[in-house]
This record gives sequence, C-alpha cells and structure tokens, in this order.
Amino acid sequence: MALLFIGIDPDTDLDHCPAAWVDIDKKPEPDILFQGWLADEATQAECRKNSPDPDTEAVIRMPYRMIDVIRKACDAAEEAARLR
Repeated sequence: MALLFIGIDPDTDLDHCPAAWVDIDKKPEPDILFQGWLADEATQAECRKNSPDPDTEAVIRMPYRMIDVIRKACDAAEEAARLR
C-alpha cells in the first residue's frame, strides 16, 4: 500500500482533522480515503434510505472547506490510474 497524503482540513485544530489520501497502489484502480467526522445517527438513517451501510462502511461528514482537498484527491487518483 502506498498512501499519497493529499491534505488536511485547512482550519484543523489537530483534534478534529478531516483529511484525504489516495492509495496509488490499489488494484485495479486507485482508491481515495477520507478521514472525517462520523455522521450522527439521524444523518446515517437518512443516507440508508438510498444506500444501506454494512458493518464495513460508514457515513462520514466532510466540511465544505475540504472541497479543494477532495478535488486534489480526485485528480491524483485519476492521474495514478492514467499512469498504469
């Protein structure tokens, strides 16, 4: 596994630090990994209306200020896939 660190919440207080990485070695394509706040039960229940979440998945909340970091993660994943 080769995790490429993309970025962390620009307003982090180091106790609450949403972040993003790309697993550039993941086959067949790279994966994007997010660290965020676990969504509250009401939000999770609303999300389950469209997509059930098994024990191996979680609904996380990413702050708006992470949009640029998320875009960079998407771009890095696309580039890693293109280079294969």
